[in-house]
Formats: sequence, structure tokens, C-alpha cells
Amino acid sequence: MIALALDSPLWLLGLPLAALPFFAPLLAPVGHPHRALAPLDGASRAVSILLPVLAALAIALLLLGLAGLNRTDHRILKEGRGAQLMLLIDRSSSMDNSFAGRRPDGAEESKATAARRLLSDFVDRRPHDRLGVAMFSTSPMLAVPLTDHRPIVKAAIATMAEPGLAQTNVGRGLALAIGAFDGASTAASRAVILVSDGAGVISREVQAELRDLVGREPVNLYWLFLRTEGAKGIFEVPKSGERDTPQARPERHLHLFLQSLGVPYRAFEADNPEAVEAAIGEIDTLEARPILYEERVPRRDLGRFAYAGAALAILLLVLAKLGERERLASARMLAPMRPTGQGR
Repeated sequence: MIALALDSPLWLLGLPLAALPFFAPLLAPVGHPHRALAPLDGASRAVSILLPVLAALAIALLLLGLAGLNRTDHRILKEGRGAQLMLLIDRSSSMDNSFAGRRPDGAEESKATAARRLLSDFVDRRPHDRLGVAMFSTSPMLAVPLTDHRPIVKAAIATMAEPGLAQTNVGRGLALAIGAFDGASTAASRAVILVSDGAGVISREVQAELRDLVGREPVNLYWLFLRTEGAKGIFEVPKSGERDTPQARPERHLHLFLQSLGVPYRAFEADNPEAVEAAIGEIDTLEARPILYEERVPRRDLGRFAYAGAALAILLLVLAKLGERERLASARMLAPMRPTGQGR
């Protein structure tokens, strides 16, 4: 709701002064012979009414300007296309390596750098989303809860430039990210985007917790798997005789587990920055649905408009006074000359 406010309302105690122009004449009266014979002048009557009104308006506007008139900040409801998204980012030390599995040189990016750059662009392209950021390595951390404040979200993503830690506790990270939607509106699409170059074994306890969470807070799940050169793919079926356990193939078994949760799930495998960009672009398209969102309109100073209105009213009064001088001069010229004597 839009509301007007004053920074220094005590200035309004001077508003009774705005009544003075209606009691004190603004122009000097000029006598005219045979005034009763002159026809009624509508323009003159209008001016005689308008001038006190302008003077009163100038006083009132000046007082409003001095009082600090402003429109308070408020929120308006708008309709756009977007979603509520939690970005769940892997901060393990392997993310600091390139897609080739080595420390990046000047000719290549680390997986963390590529993800940071592309996720920042993703945030810029989605002005109507509510976004949050969670990170995980040895343990999970909620960096930013769901918000529409873009600078905070981008600042959290920028921390991917810092060195990562040792392990990949993806199960607890997923639990934190899905739980972050607790109490959030269900009117918009809700999704978790997992960005990771690996996985770990998820205990049965955490698996049960995740199943309970998605049962209470249904979300769309996306996994952007940043595959290192030479690593097994999440879609790759083990060959005959090859070990197929969560310990031997944690990424494949995380993929199978996410498929079993009964919620919409998509996995993307990217082994270079271009593939990462394409995957993020597809997620961008998939999560573009109608959404009602609130937009904050900041406070606006209206004092300058009050001063401008007062200045215009004063200018018109000055022009009226200049016209009065010409009127007085004309009246003197037309005044009958007094006789100086009589002949004998």
C-alpha cells in the first residue's frame, strides 16, 4: 500500500499562515471614476480569486517541502515468469581442478570458476525468481535463504573462488536445500539445482530423511554433474563383473537414488564449460513458469516537487505584481487634473 510520510511534521504547524492571503490584499486598490458604470469584468474577478489561492498554495507547498514530504517504500504484486530456486553448490577441493582433473593454468578454468561465472549469468537472466544458496563439503551450510535480493545471492556464488574443503557430504546438503523451502509459498515452482563434480555414500538414515522431506515439500530436482575427464559417467552402466556399489560408483547410485524419490528429476552431465552453459540454459527454460512475485518500490522524496510547485506559484505572483506596477502607472496618467484657479 502506497503511503505518504513526513520527516519533520512540526513544520505543518505553520499551515494556518496559508490563510493570510485571503484576508490581506495582495494588490493595491486603485480608484476609478464612474466605477458603477463599468460592466462586470469576469477576468478581473477570476484573477482576484486566483491570486490568494496561489499565495496560499505557495505557503503550503513550502511547508510541505520543509517537512520532508516523501512516499514511503512499499511492495507491489506483479506477475512474471520464474520459480523459487535453491542453488546447492559443491565446495569440495576437487571443484578447484579443471575438467581435465588438474590445477588450471592460464588457458583453462577450474570447474568452480566456470560454475561461478555461469551461475551468476543465470541469476542475472531471472529477475523474478526467489533464490537461495546452500553449499556443502564436509558439512552443509545455508549461505543465503530464499530471497529476491540479487546482490546477496551473487555474493554467495562469488565465494566459489575460495579454496574448497576435503569431502563431499551431498546427502546432508540435499536435506538442507530441500528443507529451506519450509514455509515458502507453494504458488510457484520450487526446485533444487545441485552443482557437483562428485558424490558420496548417503546413509540409510539420511535417505529416509530425504524421502520424508520431499513428501512434505515436493520440489523439482536438477543435478548438474561436472564430470572430470576419465571419470565414470552417471548414465554409464557398469560392465559385466564390474563392481556396482555406492562405494565404488557413488555418482551413479546418487543418480539412481534421486530418480527413486518420486519427484520431477533431471540430470545433466557436463565435461566442459560449454556443456555446463548448455545445461544451465535448459534448466532456465524448464523453470520459466507463471509466477506472482512482490517487487519492492523504494522510498521517493517528494519535497522537490513541493518546492517546484511553490516556485511556480511564486513566479505567477511576481508576474501579477509586475502587472500591478503598469496598472498603477496607467491610472496616474488617466487621473483628471485638479484645477489651479478660476478666471475673474
